[in-house]
Amino acid sequence: MYLHGTSKINAKGHLEIGGCDVRDLAAEFGTPLYIVDEALVRQRAREYVDAFRASGLKFQVAYASKAFSVMAMCAIAEQENLSLDVVSDGELYTALKAGFPAQRIHFHGNNKTPEEINMALDANIGCFVVDNFIELDLLNALAGEKGKKVNVLLRITPGVEAHTHEFISTGQTDSKFGFDLGNGAAYEGIKQAAELANLNVLGVHSHIGSQIFEVEGFRMAVDRVAAFAVQIRDELGLTFQVINLGGGFGIRYTEADAPLPVSTYVKAITDAIISHFTEAKFPLPEIWVEPGRSMVGDAGTTLYTVGTSKDIPGVRKYVAVDGGMTDNPRPALYDSKYEAVLANRANDPKEETVSIAGKCCESGDMLIWDLELPKVQTGDLLAVFCTGAYNYAMASNYNRIRRPAVVFVKDGEASLAVKRESLDDIVVNDVIPARLQKSGAAK
Repeated sequence: MYLHGTSKINAKGHLEIGGCDVRDLAAEFGTPLYIVDEALVRQRAREYVDAFRASGLKFQVAYASKAFSVMAMCAIAEQENLSLDVVSDGELYTALKAGFPAQRIHFHGNNKTPEEINMALDANIGCFVVDNFIELDLLNALAGEKGKKVNVLLRITPGVEAHTHEFISTGQTDSKFGFDLGNGAAYEGIKQAAELANLNVLGVHSHIGSQIFEVEGFRMAVDRVAAFAVQIRDELGLTFQVINLGGGFGIRYTEADAPLPVSTYVKAITDAIISHFTEAKFPLPEIWVEPGRSMVGDAGTTLYTVGTSKDIPGVRKYVAVDGGMTDNPRPALYDSKYEAVLANRANDPKEETVSIAGKCCESGDMLIWDLELPKVQTGDLLAVFCTGAYNYAMASNYNRIRRPAVVFVKDGEASLAVKRESLDDIVVNDVIPARLQKSGAAK
């Protein structure tokens, strides 16, 4: 059994996270329940900051809030001196409501609406990451209407294909994101942006994918971005001040995953930057990165209560829990793999192989196939590890199931970060049109 962060099995044989017995958490907050190991989140943040400090380069570590966007997480990001990436007005609003400094916010997205851009302009955020030609013109026009000149990075696709799932690979030529480097769109984008009066081009952004377990893709991206920076300097007279190399740093979900230490990823990036830019007699740029999953993924655990089961002799045994694809759609979307334990009987010997089913009315609502556990009983608590990224963020109300609560645990204290939805929350935005309301009289 692989335990992350502060997780351990206590003297009662129960899983304990952040000094809190998960049985107590289930009794107080109910299940399903997202549990966040605050100490591990802070540790991951500091690993990035410390690694970049060791390089001697100027840098920003921006937490990619799409992985897990709640006000409590924004507060931690601020306290750890991180910047913050947002990709919608909802994520931006969450950050601003949490009091996050607007100048440390970067706005991403391939289809920012005029309303979102205006909201970000009014908030005076630090940087827009521009994704396409239409956005260049729109942002310039809206900034001009407000008498502002805004910082921008242009997102480029460097033609680097990371070894990852096709749905989360973003650096290749065939991608919905960014200006393509290979076909000249990136060059033309920089040229046009430099001529627009209300935009200040800081540099470029590159992101090659997610769940990356090697450094060669990052080195290749630096090689191509550096060559592009030199070309732009020599031909257009524009010197990039910032190179943003995105995120994508992998984490361990199962024993099949072998992520590298944060310091290894960072050293590969910074060594490549120093080498390429020094050789080109180019001022060393400020380096930005955007870890999301690698900052919160293994700090999250989802706790479920076991309900029914179905044993099909010679085939498999299904064990159903009180959550599923509504709180974790990743197995259905990406065939993602997870590890889990019976949190209330963690030391009991494993006696059977079961498959963990969710409660949605979908045959595909499966969380884990073929999991070895002690003999499972109704009422047991199942803890699924590494659910801190893209679980709460992607949660839905399918089947009108209420989304779980979120608690942050640290030093034996459990603090509610997101309330469990109520049944009233499910219908709060519903409206019955007047013509459908009961009139009391037959017509």
